[in-house]
Amino acid sequence: KEKDIDWGKRCVDKFDIIGIIGEGTYGQVYKARDKDTGEMVALKKVRLDNEKEGFPITAIREIKILRQLTHQSIINMKEIVTDKEDALDFKKDKGAFYLVFEYMDHDLMGLLESGLVHFNENHIKSFMRQLMEGLDYCHKKNFLHRDIKCSNILLNNRGQIKLADFGLARLYSSEESRPYTNKVITLWYRPPELLLGEERYTPAIDVWSCGCILGELFTKKPIFQANQELAQLELIRFI
Repeated sequence: KEKDIDWGKRCVDKFDIIGIIGEGTYGQVYKARDKDTGEMVALKKVRLDNEKEGFPITAIREIKILRQLTHQSIINMKEIVTDKEDALDFKKDKGAFYLVFEYMDHDLMGLLESGLVHFNENHIKSFMRQLMEGLDYCHKKNFLHRDIKCSNILLNNRGQIKLADFGLARLYSSEESRPYTNKVITLWYRPPELLLGEERYTPAIDVWSCGCILGELFTKKPIFQANQELAQLELIRFI
């Protein structure tokens, strides 16, 4: 069952933009305050002016998948707003959509790179449990995330973890083996089977990425850092 998400019922003017907090797959991400509720949110901008075929496919994919996922360890998409007051104006003059997400204070990569925080074993155990619970839920819903890395793991100041960025995610079937592209998952988090060219893969590819995250939480840096696939395989082989 898909979540009911308001699509284009409100304009982005209903939010006070506080600042840029990052760059997404298809546009900038802003911290903002909902003028109606006072709630802090993240606005992920989806620009259409460079899209000959309309809405970016990665955005469509992310929206479609997030509408089917409801879990405390997966980012919640609340609504979609436009930069036009009137839907008819949007049809005449391509502008931008904004995906409205719950606000999270940090991403894991930023915290690890800052050197300002120290995670003890209890923190790491809690983070990994939350991450694996969210991922297990995705897999039971038959979705592969295919881009698990520290920058896609968000957390708040209460220690809650949320898995984000489903632009590369795909529906899969354990009964029906079909090929997918193996050019997914950022290189440092990519499992050996993808590095070797496998196109018929399973949820195990996401679990490998989580193992890389676990190592990184202890070492404070990615555990396999190569700049091309063969070198990445060599690093894995010699661990």
